[in-house]
Amino acid sequence: MRLQFFFPDSQDQIDPSFDFNTEERSIYRIRQRDDRYAHEALAAPAFDGFLVSKTIVDGLPNSAGKYTIAQRHRLYRVGIRDFFRLDRRDGPRLATMGDCGAFSYVRDEYPPYGPDEVIDFYDECGFDFGISVDHVILGYDPTADDDRDHPQGAEWRSRQALTLQLAAEFRARCKARKVSFRPLGVAQGWSPRSYTSAVKALQAIGYRRIALGGMVPLKTGEIKTCLSAVDQVRRADTRLHLLGVTRCDHLEQFASLGVASFDSTSPFRQSFKDDTDNYYALNRDPYTALRVPQVDGNPKLRARIKAGHISQDKALRLERDAMNMLRRYENGRASVDEAVDSVLTYERFCDETRKDRSEAYREILTDRPWRSCQCGICGPIGIDIAMFRGSERNKRRGFHNLYVFHQQLRQAQESAA
Repeated sequence: MRLQFFFPDSQDQIDPSFDFNTEERSIYRIRQRDDRYAHEALAAPAFDGFLVSKTIVDGLPNSAGKYTIAQRHRLYRVGIRDFFRLDRRDGPRLATMGDCGAFSYVRDEYPPYGPDEVIDFYDECGFDFGISVDHVILGYDPTADDDRDHPQGAEWRSRQALTLQLAAEFRARCKARKVSFRPLGVAQGWSPRSYTSAVKALQAIGYRRIALGGMVPLKTGEIKTCLSAVDQVRRADTRLHLLGVTRCDHLEQFASLGVASFDSTSPFRQSFKDDTDNYYALNRDPYTALRVPQVDGNPKLRARIKAGHISQDKALRLERDAMNMLRRYENGRASVDEAVDSVLTYERFCDETRKDRSEAYREILTDRPWRSCQCGICGPIGIDIAMFRGSERNKRRGFHNLYVFHQQLRQAQESAA
C-alpha cells in the first residue's frame, strides 16, 4: 500500500521576485497572486496532499489565525482547490484534508468548536477529507489503564470520552447533511490499550478512516507498540492516518499495520528550526546551513546592537564580507577555507558563545549539493539555498527538504516492495 504524505499549510510561500543580491522585492508584488506555494515552486511533487486546520484559517475565539481577513474570505468564496491553485499544475491530483487544529487549544478544558462549525468549514471549502473534532491527550503512560488514582488518568479518560462523543456526533451530522467530504474519526489515547479501545469504538460508530492523534511526542517504539495493538482490532478495510508523525525509517512497518497516510511539517521546519540538520540530501544525513544573519532583519542581532553589546557598523561590514566571499567561492574565485573563515568571523562576532561549525560549513561548501539537486529551486539560486538567512532563503530550503523527503519516502517504499 502506497503511503500518502500530507503537508500541513501555514501560509508558507516564496516570492519569485525576491532579489538575493539586493535583498529587495518587486514593488508590484501581490502576495496572494504572485507568491508561490511549494507545489508550484518545485519541479516535481513533494507531497500527496494538503492539510489545512480551521484554527490556522479562522483562529480561536479572541485570537486571529494566520490568514488575513481577505484571505479567509477568499478561501470560503472560491474553495480550497482554487485558493491553493491545486489544479493548475501537472502531475497527480493533490488531495485535501481538513482538521480542527487541536494542538491550538490543547490547554483549554473543551474544544472551541462543535461538529457543525467544523463541517461548515470542510463543506464550504470543498475538502476531500474532514477530521472530527478532538481533544489532545498530553501524556503517555500505560500504567494509567488500571490505576484509578493516576494523577492524569481522570483527565485523559474524560478527553478520550469527549473525543469519541464528538466523533459520533460528527459522523451523524455528516450523514444527515450529506456532505461532499469523507469523514475521519479521531482516536486519542495514552497507551496501546486505550488507543485500541478508541479505534474499536470508532469502527463501531461506522468510521473506516481513523486518525490517530497525540502521538507526536511518542518514541518510535511506543508508536509501533500502539499500532500493533490497534492492528488486533482493526478491520481489514479500516485505514489509519498519523497526525503529525514523521518517522521515514519506519513508515513501511507502519503501513503494514494499516497506516495509509500521515502529515508533518518536520522536513520543512528543520530548514530553519534545527541546530544542525537544515539541508536534506537523498542518501546521507542533512547538511548544516551557513549562518549569515541579516543585520537589519534579525531580531536577536538588532537587540544586541541596540543594547550596545556590538557595533552596528562592524556587523554590517562583516556581513557584507561574508556574503561577498561566499559569492566569490561559488564563482570559483575564493577557496573553501576563505569562505568558511569569513562566515565564522561574522558568526563569532554576532554571538561568541556559538559552537564551532567550521567542519559542517566546510562539508556543505565542498560538496556543493545544490549543484546536482533537481528540485527546481536549488539550481536557479545556487549557494543562497545553503544560507540560514531570512525567510526567502529558509523557506526555499524548506521546500527543497520536502522534495528530498518525498523522494526518500518513495525510495524506501520501492526497496521494501
